Amino acid sequence: MTGARSDVQDHEHRIRTLERARWPMPTIGVLAGVAGAATGALALFAR
Repeated sequence: MTGARSDVQDHEHRIRTLERARWPMPTIGVLAGVAGAATGALALFAR
């Protein structure tokens, strides 16, 4: 039973590591969208 508990803890650790590595992706997408919108607005109003 100890081996199963160790496997579960190992999997839990790996999943948490993967979840932490994924969080920047949506943030980067949002920042890129805001930067694109700001650039478009600047180009529109600069004329």
